[in-house]
Amino acid sequence: MIDIMTAIQSLTPNAECVVRGTEIEWHSTDIPQPTDAEITAEVTRLQAEYDNNQYQRDRQYAPTGDQLDMLWHS
Repeated sequence: MIDIMTAIQSLTPNAECVVRGTEIEWHSTDIPQPTDAEITAEVTRLQAEYDNNQYQRDRQYAPTGDQLDMLWHS
């Protein structure tokens, strides 16, 4: 599950803030804080991206050494 902090880091990578639940304490005076709508949209986008790539996380490969050993012996 994508959280608020992940969305904020995606939107404003160099910003400094603290997130407590749904409360955001913004510390970066030189970087504008994203709106709630922007954060919600980014959470939705990142979650969809994460969900769409489930197949990549499900793929299991043998460790590289085992793969090379199997190639050598075949």
